[in-house]
Amino acid sequence: MEAMHDRPAGPASAQPRGAFARRMLVALALLLIVLFAGLGTWQVVRLQWKLDLIARVNARVHAEPAAPPPAARWPQVSKQSDEYRRVRLSGRYLYEFTTPVQAVSELGAGFWLLTPLCTAEGHIVFINRGFIPAAANKAGRYPARRADAGACATAQEAPVTVTGLLRIAEPGGGFLRENDPVNNRWYSRDVAGMAAARGLSRVAPYFVDAGKDQDPPAAPERAVGGLTVIAFQNNHLVYALTWYALALMVAGAWWWVGRHGANSADD
Repeated sequence: MEAMHDRPAGPASAQPRGAFARRMLVALALLLIVLFAGLGTWQVVRLQWKLDLIARVNARVHAEPAAPPPAARWPQVSKQSDEYRRVRLSGRYLYEFTTPVQAVSELGAGFWLLTPLCTAEGHIVFINRGFIPAAANKAGRYPARRADAGACATAQEAPVTVTGLLRIAEPGGGFLRENDPVNNRWYSRDVAGMAAARGLSRVAPYFVDAGKDQDPPAAPERAVGGLTVIAFQNNHLVYALTWYALALMVAGAWWWVGRHGANSADD
């Protein structure tokens, strides 16, 4: 008689475990669908932002040149509001305080030449006059020098007018390499750092990339200008489609498992 009460575990005891597993799979599938769809939507938002940025920069680059931001607006100058604006300014170069910055351009390895320009207002704007090959500075043609007080007042060079693109300063250095002002090694166009190393004051927090063929004949070294590269990676549409595709794949797998799982349960 006792043997009648010892019933082996069968389909009835396995059913709760199977139902729990299906509920967990449903919850996981829903979580993944929401996550992937959310990431896809975020990339769509990023796509719109990138398209607006590209349109804004294109408008600035092709606009008529205007005066650069005055000293009163220097604290508000930013990438969002000012970078790549086409500007025009006049002044006198201080060639002896030119800073060579290591660079790689379409012409090979070399240096950007950033030279202080004294404006009529008594301010200084660093001008990226352009590119020179590495061999042109091997002998230390542009050593580190410090300016005396009132360097602009004694500038002797002929006045020049420069048209170019406003760029935001690049503090710190380059990839894995920090600027070394003491040894005059520069890997980024750090305007504040260069001004401090040269003893210059009243310096704008931006620099200007000079356009093509604007280096004056009197310059110690004719730099090649007009090499500014304006390019924005825009893969957001591909990323959005990828995330949406993953969401659809999970939804399709959920439907398939649900349908065939129900058919198997009926059998």
